[in-house]
Amino acid sequence: MGKNIRLTASDGHEMGAYLAEPEGSPRGAIVVAMEMYGVSGYLRQVCDNYAEDGYVAIAPQFFDRFEADVNFPYDNSAYDLAKKYSADAVPHIVADAEAARDYVKSAGKVAVSGYCFGGTVTWLCAARSNFDAAIAYYGSDMCDYPDEPARCPTICHVGDRDTAVPPEDVAMFQAKRPEVHWHIYPGVLHGFDNWTRDARHDAAASKLARERTMAFLAEHVG
Repeated sequence: MGKNIRLTASDGHEMGAYLAEPEGSPRGAIVVAMEMYGVSGYLRQVCDNYAEDGYVAIAPQFFDRFEADVNFPYDNSAYDLAKKYSADAVPHIVADAEAARDYVKSAGKVAVSGYCFGGTVTWLCAARSNFDAAIAYYGSDMCDYPDEPARCPTICHVGDRDTAVPPEDVAMFQAKRPEVHWHIYPGVLHGFDNWTRDARHDAAASKLARERTMAFLAEHVG
C-alpha cells in the first residue's frame, strides 16, 4: 500500500519517509514517529493500518541525519548506538516531524503519534509545534519533559509494568500536566503494541489502545 518518499526539513536536511495513503478522500493525516529501531516493517504496517482506516500516514526516518535508511534489529546488538542516535536526534526532531506534517497537511488536520522513542517525539511535537492531536505510546523519555504544556489534545498509552516509563514517572507527569490523559494498562510491558515482539506484545491491550486511538482521531482529526 505504501511507498518510500523524500522529505526536506527547514534546515535543508533531506530524509527518507514511508507514506501510506487511503483509497478515496482522506479523513486527515498522521505523522507516525518511529521506535529507536527505525522505520521497521512493524512501523510500516502501522502506517498501512491507518491508511486502511482513511488517514494519510507518514513515518519519517529520523536517523537519516546520522545514517541513511538504518533499521536496527530488535535485540541488544545495536542498543547503545540506537540510544545515541535517539539522543542526538532530539535537537532536530520537531523540525523533522514538521517536514512530514507539511508534506501531508493537504489531507486535512494532522495528528502525531509514536512508539517508545517515537512517543517522546510525539510529546515534544505536542508541546513545541502545531499539530491537531497527539497520541504517545509509552514515550520512553517523555517524562523528562513535564514542564511544557500541551498545545493540542494529547493522550498516552502505557502499561503499569513498563520499566522505561515506570508508574512513579507517570504519576509525576500527570500531576504536572493534568491536561494530558494517560490510559494505563494493568500487567502490560513496554512495547506492548509491537506484535513482532512476542515477549512484549499484549494483544488485548493493543486492541483496546487502538480503539481508543481511533476514537480520539475521529474526534480531533476527522
